[in-house]
Amino acid sequence: MLSKLLADHTALQQALGFKFRTPGILLRNFVAYAEERGDRHVMKARVREWALLAPSPEQRRNRLLAVRRFAIALHAEDPLNDVPSADLFGRAAHRRRAPFIYHQADIRRLIDGALSLGPIGSIRPRTYSTMFGLIAATGMRVSEAISFRLADVTDDGLIISQTKFKKSRLLPLHPTTRQALDRYLVERMTETTQSDALFISHQGTPPAYPTVVTVFLQVARAIGGHYTKVRFAYAKGERAGNITSRR
Repeated sequence: MLSKLLADHTALQQALGFKFRTPGILLRNFVAYAEERGDRHVMKARVREWALLAPSPEQRRNRLLAVRRFAIALHAEDPLNDVPSADLFGRAAHRRRAPFIYHQADIRRLIDGALSLGPIGSIRPRTYSTMFGLIAATGMRVSEAISFRLADVTDDGLIISQTKFKKSRLLPLHPTTRQALDRYLVERMTETTQSDALFISHQGTPPAYPTVVTVFLQVARAIGGHYTKVRFAYAKGERAGNITSRR
């Protein structure tokens, strides 16, 4: 029963334009756990029991809130579904980590570090150096960068498809950023692959999100940088667009 309700809930969220990836994963995990124990409705005790299996307070709270939103929707149709309190584990002490400000020199080192990746002679170093430079220059998300197709590269910039609300938008590029991308394209077009992805690995396939994050951490650690997220903040007065890539 809960599985069917979750499938309907997921379909509704996606129809509204949400990708529903992380909440979907958490809820599928919870529903499987609850159904294994014979539950047909959301139960506060079960939510607490399942959430406490998470290794950290933050992850426990994320689990709780994901199920709570699901439970609110179910409770509106069937009051037998419990709605756990948002402060079931107490009020969260929200502490936002101070962002590390990447200066141009930091990004230059990151790009150069990516160019040192192996395998030697493969497209992989150029793929990651160009991708990191593009993310730094535009502020785009990793998911957007790895989703680009060759056809998304136009004279006017890059076409970002399937945004949060399933629309497309044109992203103009700074001239130096465009030059770096064009240099990558020269090498990319010599690769023998059936993939039409803009960014590819040395195996000819687009890199997965976890792989990009892993490579970013590898390079950032190698150069002694900060590596909490593959996003970039800039010092006041510095331009994000003026990013170049050399080999």
